[in-house]
Amino acid sequence: MEQFKATTIIGIVHNGKAALGGDGQVSLGNTVVKHNAKKIRVIANGKVLCGFAGASADAFTLMERFEDKLEQYRGNVSRAAVELAKDWRSDKYLRRLEAMLAIITEDNAMVISGNGDVIEPDDQIVAIGSGGMYALAAAKMLKKYSDLSAEEIVRESLMTASQICIYTNDKISVEVIEK
Repeated sequence: MEQFKATTIIGIVHNGKAALGGDGQVSLGNTVVKHNAKKIRVIANGKVLCGFAGASADAFTLMERFEDKLEQYRGNVSRAAVELAKDWRSDKYLRRLEAMLAIITEDNAMVISGNGDVIEPDDQIVAIGSGGMYALAAAKMLKKYSDLSAEEIVRESLMTASQICIYTNDKISVEVIEK
């Protein structure tokens, strides 16, 4: 049975601002079933941005678990991410979930995977989903060679991915956190 896939999330912490964006496409196999899905959530009273890629129901489950961990660890994002990754890797039910989370705060960017990984890239750019690596390449170049804001880099990177990846469209939503 085919699963719904929700793909292409990119985030960056840049020049005192943090932005996380996603395209709107949801695919079932090789068919587009939705064009304007919102894959970014503002959580923790506006202090954390969370995006997902992968099977939609799995991603929502993981986002809810992450929010629970944030509450449990009083807003400590790094600790909540590590604890979620530990649960994800060891729990029989969670282990079968097929999704990834991208987390952005005003200071940090990280990816949480089902392999028990919490990855914090040195350049504070995160990308997940089928078009993630296209968006990541664009964001790295835009950060290095332009004066664009965090929001503009995210938007342009997603537009680039939408022109290359068949699972990414140009119906983009971006959320921003400022220090």
